[in-house]
Amino acid sequence: MTMGDETLFAAMALPVVVGPILEKLEQRDMAAAQTLRAAFYKVEAEHPGFAYDIIKGVLQHAQIADRVDMTESLLRLEGINNSTEFQVTRPEEQFRYLNERAMSLKKILSRIPDEIYDRKKFLETIKEIASAIRQLLDAVNSIFSFIDDPSHKQALEQRKREFVRYSRRFSNTLKEFFKDSGKQYVFQSANHLINQSHLIMKTVKEAC
Repeated sequence: MTMGDETLFAAMALPVVVGPILEKLEQRDMAAAQTLRAAFYKVEAEHPGFAYDIIKGVLQHAQIADRVDMTESLLRLEGINNSTEFQVTRPEEQFRYLNERAMSLKKILSRIPDEIYDRKKFLETIKEIASAIRQLLDAVNSIFSFIDDPSHKQALEQRKREFVRYSRRFSNTLKEFFKDSGKQYVFQSANHLINQSHLIMKTVKEAC
């Protein structure tokens, strides 16, 4: 595992693993869940990677850390993650469409582990991913007219450029996969795309 993997896992642990658990807890004990959420996010802000460290500790305590593929697990978990953490609550159609496109891309990417060795199915999924990426970028472009602050516009433009860069990296990773069948690199690249979509949505929420 590389330092880059660790950084990615640290960025995804709270929204992909811990966040959905807290949302389920809210259905049983709202006060306790909100207290835990505030504590987690406060510590995570001060010590990035805190949630990931806890997950690693739990896996090690259960003596299953060496049997859990974190790259694949995070990708699969995104398929059942219906958290609203990165959803924009504004009522305009452009924001609803942005929410839908971001969620759709993540759901499609999460199917990769199940479909990667079914060549016909995987090729269809790749087409879906390419279309979902274009649609998300179109949705992001439609948001700029709602942003007045130049610094927020600049921040979103930067996020969009980063997303495009990781999209190209994902495409290159797929080309390599069909040469050497290195699925882990595909999983990792897909997780990077999911993380970039999270960052885009977070930036939009801050700007709007």
